[in-house]
Amino acid sequence: MAPRALWKGVLKIAELGCPVALHAAASTSERIAFHTLNRATGNRVRRQFVDSATEKPVDKDDQVKGYDIGEGDYIVLEPEEIAAAVPESDKTLSVAAFIACKDVDDVYFDRPYYLTPADRTGEEAFALIREGMQRKQAAALAQAVLFRRLRTVLIRPHGPGMIASTLNFDYEVRSASEAFRDISDMKVKGEMLDLAKHIIDTKKGEFDVAAFDDRYEAALADLVKAKLEGRRIVPKKPQKRENVVDLMAALRESAGLAAKKPAPRRKAAAPRRKSG
Repeated sequence: MAPRALWKGVLKIAELGCPVALHAAASTSERIAFHTLNRATGNRVRRQFVDSATEKPVDKDDQVKGYDIGEGDYIVLEPEEIAAAVPESDKTLSVAAFIACKDVDDVYFDRPYYLTPADRTGEEAFALIREGMQRKQAAALAQAVLFRRLRTVLIRPHGPGMIASTLNFDYEVRSASEAFRDISDMKVKGEMLDLAKHIIDTKKGEFDVAAFDDRYEAALADLVKAKLEGRRIVPKKPQKRENVVDLMAALRESAGLAAKKPAPRRKAAAPRRKSG
């Protein structure tokens, strides 16, 4: 049975439309979760909003949103005013254009969802759109009001279904040029570059997400199990790493080409004197 849909609407391309549903493609629900307790009583504690000046608790009905305009002044926004700013949803995932998948920089990707037909009546139209995109190696750019916000979505065919990834807006993505501003424009060539390429060639593989473990989550699970069983917990000491000084030597070591010490030369035997 398919998981419960997070959103249902219509995928619309010009006059063609089909009912679709969005399902979460990633979830953190399987992670180990902790509660905050009172060490003295063992009871759970709960958060409480307190007035920063009077230090008295503030009831939920007296809590409002405020926008900081500087120097401790705020513009107060009432709940109904914020609600009025939320865009109206017509439950339509409207395709604006088809593009090549490579045209979207990965830095704009936000959250992935599985896109499926919402019911049997939409399966034929869904398959037609999916196969057409697959044949043309195209992705669809669409917009829809999802979870109270107007979102831009990139839709790509994936097996019998499709993947819809919400995209970050341009103002949400920080400038790469600012982040890389202090990196020196260094040209690498010669033996050092050849060694780097050799290391990459020897490490070639295929992406298999199952091969990567969440070591922190596994450590937490072991910690909880040890507590339950009453076992003594011994903290692991971090391994010390030596600073690499000689980059070329490190490259050679990584490539398995570390220079071997030459064998000591044997001294030539002294020529025998002829007996005269």
